[in-house]
Amino acid sequence: MTAELRDQTVALLLAGGLARRMGGGDKGLRSVGGRRVIDRVIETARAQAGDVVLNANGDAARFGEFGLPVIADAVPDFAGPLAGILAGLDWAAAQRPAATWVLSLPTDTPFLPRDLLARLAQGIAQGNDIATVRSGGQTHPVIALWPVRLRDALRRAMLDEDMRKIDRWTARYKVATLDWPSTPVDPFFNANTPEDMIEAERLSKTWTN
Repeated sequence: MTAELRDQTVALLLAGGLARRMGGGDKGLRSVGGRRVIDRVIETARAQAGDVVLNANGDAARFGEFGLPVIADAVPDFAGPLAGILAGLDWAAAQRPAATWVLSLPTDTPFLPRDLLARLAQGIAQGNDIATVRSGGQTHPVIALWPVRLRDALRRAMLDEDMRKIDRWTARYKVATLDWPSTPVDPFFNANTPEDMIEAERLSKTWTN
């Protein structure tokens, strides 16, 4: 990964969901292996991107200790991860005009790889608009590298077409899907339920990054 790529990238940490399957609250504030998941994600993001921002709804003060800009969804009523991605694209355009990319990362993924940005950028370099990831045969479209230039197109899709599904929107563009091995630990394992948290705790004992 080049210094130029790092400086041109804003890492967007997505924490705007309702966490219904976890019983509510902020999933990222739960601990895995003695560390909160969000701390793990922030560390990985800071190692790869020039700026890190947090997408969250409600009282932003609950994330104050992290010292990150906190931005709410750009579309109201918990419109899903696309709303958070749009908010991140808008923030990058307004606050970091030199930034050309937004790297979206969920805050419930404790094992993210350190080479994520570099590999996604390789996928973009092959003539694609967007790059995302796959592991164990499953795609993870919320983990992706997005060009800031698509923000107005995304806004129109969400507001004029009521677009909510990531896959439906990205189908309009050339998308690179990069594969990662899912063993011994799937780097894109996400903890959505209490049972997932138990599994994440088990996996943390063998995970290295």
